[in-house]
Amino acid sequence: MQGKKNAPCLIFIDEIDAVGRQRGAGLGGGHDEREQTLNQLLVEMDGFESNEGVILIAATNRPDVLDPALLRPGRFDRQVVVPTPDVRGRRRILEVHSRRSPLSPDVNLDVLARGTPGFSGADLENLVNEAALQAAKVNKDQVDMADFEQAKDKVLMGKERRSLILTDEEKRTTAYHEAGHALVARKLPGTDPVHKVSIIPRGMALGITMQLPTDDRHNYSRDYLQNNLAVLMGGRVAEELVLDQMTTGAGNDIERATTMARKMVCSWGMSEVLGPLSYGERDNEIFLGKDLVHHKNFSEETSRQIDAEVRKIVESAYRRARSILESERDALEAVAKALLERETITGDDIDRLMRGETLPPPETPAGTAGPAAGGSASSGPVSAPDSATGTQDAAASAQAAPAPQTAAPEAPAAETSVSEPHTGGEEFTLEPDDSAHPEKKPDGEGHGNER
Repeated sequence: MQGKKNAPCLIFIDEIDAVGRQRGAGLGGGHDEREQTLNQLLVEMDGFESNEGVILIAATNRPDVLDPALLRPGRFDRQVVVPTPDVRGRRRILEVHSRRSPLSPDVNLDVLARGTPGFSGADLENLVNEAALQAAKVNKDQVDMADFEQAKDKVLMGKERRSLILTDEEKRTTAYHEAGHALVARKLPGTDPVHKVSIIPRGMALGITMQLPTDDRHNYSRDYLQNNLAVLMGGRVAEELVLDQMTTGAGNDIERATTMARKMVCSWGMSEVLGPLSYGERDNEIFLGKDLVHHKNFSEETSRQIDAEVRKIVESAYRRARSILESERDALEAVAKALLERETITGDDIDRLMRGETLPPPETPAGTAGPAAGGSASSGPVSAPDSATGTQDAAASAQAAPAPQTAAPEAPAAETSVSEPHTGGEEFTLEPDDSAHPEKKPDGEGHGNER
């Protein structure tokens, strides 16, 4: 009624799935309060005439659960998909959010845009805010590229937990685990480049190997998935080769590898034995709120074949990782030693170590740096944007979408689950066995590997 009184106008409904979920999806029957709200909304929408000047717009992240009556012609019959921005979009978004902060001449927004695939507009705003906070902490006049790199690490991998005290044995185990991931990733063609490897605890991870794709990925080949499976197995293989033991830190890697291999067989038709078929139909469980569940629609014999194919794919990846690390044993020792000495190394550092070179002396920590070189555009220290206080620490996930990470746990127990690789590293994580671990990202949208 208010829309008609104030015509011409726009009416925007955010999170329309809160009231527009398909009817019959709850336990309240036809008199459920939410369903009554939806019925009234449909009645009001039918009351708008095209010449009244009232335009109704709604937004949702769950279009699959909306009631079909909402989407019929005359109601919400036009759908506009808003994906995450591409590299050009990320460049322009960074320009907008960085206007409030004085930037050092060494800041290259093109490089930042290429290095943040899968980031949403909110993620990029968070990145700029975190960089401004980092510069403000050390009283810099300008935000430089080092501040942005530290902010990106925090957004992608989580906040450092230097207060967590690890034993020398735990550090050594984590170093070899992450070195195994990194070396396999560097040796296999077509894998996402290694951005950074760290044994500094972040979130629930004791260490992380972060991979970032060079371009936005929208499709994944069988070779790419098989290579990523080998990267996931690299941590466990390194533990066995050097330490001659297994730890719970590889649990997350194994879980993710098994999930990916099963999807290769059951969803993506990549099994030579079972062929291009889909096993396990998706259906709507109305009493669970229309969430998607899988129903077994195949025989016990087919189920055994699926299990055998999944095992074959994962074990093949394990053998590939072992072959690589056995042939690169010297490089494995060098990378692990560098991690124990420096705690964090880059992909370029790993390349130098694999060539038998010595790493240059570490740079001065950002926390001890003075004003940025050449920075005189501002009369005083950088002040962090107001919105920076609401920034979030991202754990090893984003969002963005679907490459691999590895994190290391705090206490010996079970593991957290993370989705398949997409743009990130490997994390080594440990959590209680009895806890539930839902996937954090959709297929192919990972940001790292967790140990």
